[in-house]
Amino acid sequence: MFNLDSLARRMRAHLAEVRRKARGDAGYTTETIVVTALLVVLGMTVVGIVIAKVMAKANGIDLG
Repeated sequence: MFNLDSLARRMRAHLAEVRRKARGDAGYTTETIVVTALLVVLGMTVVGIVIAKVMAKANGIDLG
C-alpha cells in the first residue's frame, strides 16, 4: 500500500515530466490558427444558411 510520501513523490515526478514535455511543444503556428478560424467562420455561415432555410420553410406552412 502506498504511503502519502511515496504518492506525493510520484505526483511531483509526473508533474515534472508533463511540464518538460509541454515546454518541448512549439505550439500552434499562425497558419494553423488562421485556418481554424476560417473553418469556424465557414461552419457558422453554413449553420446560419440552414437555419434561415428551415425557418422560411416552417413559416410557409399553412396551419389553417
